[in-house]
Parts: sequence; C-alpha cells; structure tokens
Amino acid sequence: MNAKTQQKTKYPGVYVDSNGNYFFQTEFGIDRITGKRIRKKGRKDSSGKPFSSAFEANKELTRLKREFHKVNSYANYKMTYKEFMDKVYIPYYKTEVEESTFLVRKTPLSQIMNRFSNIVLRSISVEDVQNFRTWLLSSKEDGGAGYSQSYASLVFGIFRKSLDKAVEMQYLEYNIPKKVKAISKGKAIVHYWTKDEIEKVINQIFLGDFYEHLNFVMLWVYFNTGIRVNEGTALCWSDIDLVKKRLRVHHMLILRNKKDWKRNSYTKTEDGKRIIALDNDTIEILSEWKKRQSTIGMGNESDFVFSYDGLPMLKSTISRILGRYANLAGVERIQAKGLRHSHASYLINEFNVSVLVLSQRMGHSSPEITLKHYAHMWNGADTVIADEMAGNIKIETAIETKVKFNGNQSLKK
Repeated sequence: MNAKTQQKTKYPGVYVDSNGNYFFQTEFGIDRITGKRIRKKGRKDSSGKPFSSAFEANKELTRLKREFHKVNSYANYKMTYKEFMDKVYIPYYKTEVEESTFLVRKTPLSQIMNRFSNIVLRSISVEDVQNFRTWLLSSKEDGGAGYSQSYASLVFGIFRKSLDKAVEMQYLEYNIPKKVKAISKGKAIVHYWTKDEIEKVINQIFLGDFYEHLNFVMLWVYFNTGIRVNEGTALCWSDIDLVKKRLRVHHMLILRNKKDWKRNSYTKTEDGKRIIALDNDTIEILSEWKKRQSTIGMGNESDFVFSYDGLPMLKSTISRILGRYANLAGVERIQAKGLRHSHASYLINEFNVSVLVLSQRMGHSSPEITLKHYAHMWNGADTVIADEMAGNIKIETAIETKVKFNGNQSLKK
C-alpha cells in the first residue's frame, strides 16, 4: 500500500487506510535460520473479525508480539545442545563442506553430541568444556578417550566452531569453549615406505593370482604417482593414456560402501586436477593389468582400474592389503595415505626432484604447501653441492700480519 493512502495512529505499527480500515504492520526481528526479516501484517483479530478501531488492532499486535517472543526467545533459551546441532548446525555444516568431508566428520560430530546432548546450550560451563578437553587428551587407562593429539584437536576444534555458529545465530552471547585453551594438532607423523621397503613388499606378491595381481598394480601406481587415495579409487581406464604415457587426475570417489558411491568430477582442491607423466615401467604394468582385466570382461574405458569385480576399491580394503604385505615383508605397516608420502620421499631421495615438479605432481596449490609437508625430506639433498664446494675457493693467507695493534689486546706469548 502506498504511504500516501495510509495514516499512522497513536499506536506504533498500527495504521488506518483511506477507506477507514485499521490494520497493523510491523517487523518482529530477524529469522535466525534464514537471516531474513520477519514481517507481520493483519486486518483481523484471532477470531477473524476486522478491526473496528486502532485500539483493537494494537491489542492483536501486542498479543502476536508476546506470543512470538515467548515461542522464540523461551524456546531458544531452553534449547539443548543436541537440538541446536540437529536443527541448526549440522544442516548448515552439510551445505558448507564437501560430502566426503562431512562423511569423515560424522563420527566426531556424534561424539560431541553424545557428550553434551541434553545440556541446555546456554548452560554449558567453562568447567564442562575443560573436563571435555581433559577427557579428549587423556588415555583410556586414566578414564579418557584415548585419542591421538591430532584427533583430539580435530574434535575440540569442531566443538568450538559449532558454538561459534550459536553465537552468530544469537543463541549465545559468547563462545564458552574459547575461554579454554585450544588443543594443538601436534606433530603429525605419517609413516611411509622407502625404495628398499617397497621392493621387499613387491617380493611377497604372486602375480599368478588375479587378486594379488590387482594388489601389486594398486600399490605400484600409488607409490609411483603420489595420487590421493580417493583419486586412485576413482581412476578409470579413460584417465590413462598408455601411448602418451599420461595419467589424468580429474575425479575423486565419495564412497560409503561398495554399492553406495559417487564419482565426482573434481578433486580435493581445484589445483588437484592435474596430468601426471608415467614412466615406462608403470606403463608396462598397467598395460599387462588391462589385458588381465579383459579376460573377465573388464578393462573398458569406463571400468575402474583398481577393481576385480567392476566395483570400486574400499579404503578399508586397501588398508588390509597394506597390512598383509607389510607383515609378510617384515616392514612397518603404513596407512593408505602413507603411499603418497612414500612417493614424495622416493622422488626427493632418489632423484633430488625440485619442489616445483613435486608440487605439480602432488596436486598442491603452491610450492609453499609442498614445503610445509615435505621440507624435512630434503635433509641431505645438498650433499652433492657440499662435495662440489670443497676446493672451489682458493685458500691463500698472508705470510705475516698486516694489522697494527693498539696495545689493548691481551696476547699470550
């Protein structure tokens, strides 16, 4: 309605139009979920009767305001942490991260909810948070969670972020967990295999068996390309050019189980999309495996490279394979992601590869990221330079002193 056709009354938010009809029109605030303004307008009371006066319109407006604030403010005031997580934070979080990230975070989110489930959001105290922090960092023998430093840091960090959202949504005035010291990630140690160790592992694999042949191909490709685990499980034969000797990394696999998976047309980061050059040994190994797959009707462009039944390989299966052959070879067991670190170590220690080449091969956004993860592996890489430095500077010193001392020096004769 045009402002010229309506007039204010003595009651805020109550107006009368050009026809003499009374109505209310006002804002109740901001919707904490959508962030949009909540507007209310009406010409009738709760029984459906049109207002006959400004007083009646104001009476209905007052009732609606009281009801709105009672429902919203009181309900939010009594909201438990679990209600907040179920209704607000988790739906929001799912829209902010990749599906693969959310699947990984579901367990720590559940652990936090179990800890604080029925506690009223506004009642979470510094003592509650400190006790949670102590529990995360304590061993099971001491009644704690028994988590690693890095996992405890992850869980506590998620908890802090959830209450950051509660503050942003105005459910809380401030974030209680931030009054307690954060848990540092600590030094994450990712074990990897050296060239000698991968040779010992390969020595335990029997290529005559179809499944063991797959194990060999998979371990070899991961070790010699440095691709991420879910980049490898997403590889199809259309991603491999056996003639130009190239491997295209343009996909990642989001996998809940062997029959519930999705092959996304993007990688962990935008810079993760890359083309990796393959050596002749890897080309020969892949060619032989493709022929082997073809004997059971696989090996087509749309088929997975790491598969024996047409379905993708599970990360848990890869972990079991690593453990099995590590035990047989008598080498340290590593995680699946340890093969990526193995590749970086292999290129640095065997070929003294430059940080730029390694960064591109690993799919990092910058050489700085590569150095952050692998700088320690270049220890000793300058040995050749040090050897060449010897004798490079000609050493010829004076046969007598050319300095006149002023008598302040104390010299022993």
